Amino acid sequence: MSEMRREKVEELIKQETSKIILNNLKDPRIGFVTVTHVKVSKDLRNAIIFVSLMGNETQVKECWAGLQSSVGFIRRELGHAIRLRYTPEISIKVDNSLDYSIHIQELLKEVEENDAEKTEKKE
Repeated sequence: MSEMRREKVEELIKQETSKIILNNLKDPRIGFVTVTHVKVSKDLRNAIIFVSLMGNETQVKECWAGLQSSVGFIRRELGHAIRLRYTPEISIKVDNSLDYSIHIQELLKEVEENDAEKTEKKE
């Protein structure tokens, strides 16, 4: 039962954090941010929010600095939005899985092109 509750809390934190970042944060450094998933500890006291940042390297660094400076604000807004006995301590981490999947797709495309070239040479 507690596993199901934890999953529901993770999803709720994910949705509310997305809303907070989109609507409430006024920091001009924060650009295109997507909350990919959330991990909550078993006692619901700590939460790690994984985000994906889009843009060039400078924009990503500025966006990351803006997010790090607004962690306290996000936690306070989460406390108002969700009804838990304790608002979890949050930390934000960058999720590089999107970049990794793009890299894998490029490698697969390259292998596919090499196979097509080899079959053309044999014919």
